[in-house]
Amino acid sequence: MAMTMQGEVVLPADRAAVWAALNDPEVLKTCIPGCESLEKTSDTEFKAVAKVAIGPVKATFKGAVQLSDLDPPNGYTIGGEGQGGIAGFAKGGAKVRLEEVPE
Repeated sequence: MAMTMQGEVVLPADRAAVWAALNDPEVLKTCIPGCESLEKTSDTEFKAVAKVAIGPVKATFKGAVQLSDLDPPNGYTIGGEGQGGIAGFAKGGAKVRLEEVPE
């Protein structure tokens, strides 16, 4: 099963501040649905634990999150995958692009 999401959000902050936040594990953790922990293992890699419910099935997934295609402070690609035991595996990602907008 594949899920596709798209959209944009305008934040009342300058690009450098948003870039710094998107590279902060605590902030990034709040952006990942169900994420319970996110531990930085390198400048571009994290270990993650997320609890996810799909219908009546609830599972804890343990896996990795990677940042690639880094273009500071303009954006990056974030990807992750994890194992959920009997629930199987999950994989996902997003392209993050930051742009200045007129006030």
